[in-house]
Amino acid sequence: FFLLGKEDKFPVTVKKAPIFSPIAIIIALICLFIDLKHKLYFWQLYTTFKLQSPMSFGSWVLLFITPLSFAWVFSYLREIYPKLKYPFQWLEKMEVWIQKQRRIIAWMLIFLSISLGIYTGILLSAFNARPLWNTAIFGPLFLTYGLLTGSALIMWLALKKAEINQFRKLTLILIGITLFFVIHLFMGYAAGSEVQLVAVNLFIKGEFAVPFWSLVVGVGLILPGILELINVKYKSIPVFLSAICILIGGFFFRMFIVQGGELTRYLY
Repeated sequence: FFLLGKEDKFPVTVKKAPIFSPIAIIIALICLFIDLKHKLYFWQLYTTFKLQSPMSFGSWVLLFITPLSFAWVFSYLREIYPKLKYPFQWLEKMEVWIQKQRRIIAWMLIFLSISLGIYTGILLSAFNARPLWNTAIFGPLFLTYGLLTGSALIMWLALKKAEINQFRKLTLILIGITLFFVIHLFMGYAAGSEVQLVAVNLFIKGEFAVPFWSLVVGVGLILPGILELINVKYKSIPVFLSAICILIGGFFFRMFIVQGGELTRYLY
């Protein structure tokens, strides 16, 4: 929207919602560091770059997207908080310089954001030893679900009617695409090897079946989809209901996929 010259028409999208990005990235990086087995050697990821390695690719994407997301927020900070005053003059000079680079930063963030969104799915699918994760559809599915939860958050935060309506439409489209990928995910498992059929049973009749189909598919996708379809005709559904449902579904989708994959293996 910034590149299209619509930042005033979509102020939450361009200026306010991006505040959540660096905060979320920092929390994720802390969690990643805690999860590392050999914490003192994390820096070795940055002594080389291997495009064919999802871990290497993701590490470098995070290295660049973190400061750029902070820079984007910083460039709009005094527009959001007009009374804010910086204690040092060099911060004001930096703000002016970053504001002049917004167009470059925007293009870089588009590429890096798509890369980060798809990387999580590709990282899991690269674990061949985990049959539940070993599917090529995880890349586009994780990216689409990330776009969906982001769209839902903006839809919830937006104040202008035009901005809310734009993201209600986008959210409805992304729900449809996400459902398409989920259906094809399980169709792929059904046509897979015996070990994948055993693995996916966790979500068909195993311990994840009820929570996955109720919380992720039911509450997280179908319910908000129905609410938004009703809203198209009657314009009476509060926007936060759909947004909360989608965010809940997005959280549990990632949790169940990660936990379920860790329970599956090739040797039973």
